[in-house]
Amino acid sequence: MARVESRGRSRALQALYAWDLRDDTDLDVVASRMWDDLGVAPVEREFAGKLLRIVMASGAALDEELADVTTNWRLERLGAIERCVLRLGAAELEQGVTPPRVVLQEMVRLAERYGSAPSARFVNGVLDALARRMGRLP
Repeated sequence: MARVESRGRSRALQALYAWDLRDDTDLDVVASRMWDDLGVAPVEREFAGKLLRIVMASGAALDEELADVTTNWRLERLGAIERCVLRLGAAELEQGVTPPRVVLQEMVRLAERYGSAPSARFVNGVLDALARRMGRLP
């Protein structure tokens, strides 16, 4: 069975994806409804909620930072999975609690699981560049 943090990241990604598809809905509302419907454990909600709060509070700034390292790709042109995984990874890097290599590994795993192998490679490259830009990696 996956660790609580890994399950929490999956739950956060699911909420971000649902929110991304609903342009006008509050992320907190989308997450709560989804997690209620799925019967998500409180410990997973807590971990996922912390990441989603960073996305809600710093989403525009994180998107700008991601745009700076995806010079050939505009965020709105990316697939929803890739965009959401990148936002989630940027939020966790911003939080600064989890080691950056773990964040990258987890986001690559999510991109591969919910997207594809090319998505995973793309996410790895973008988040590696972002982590370096943020000073989280040498």
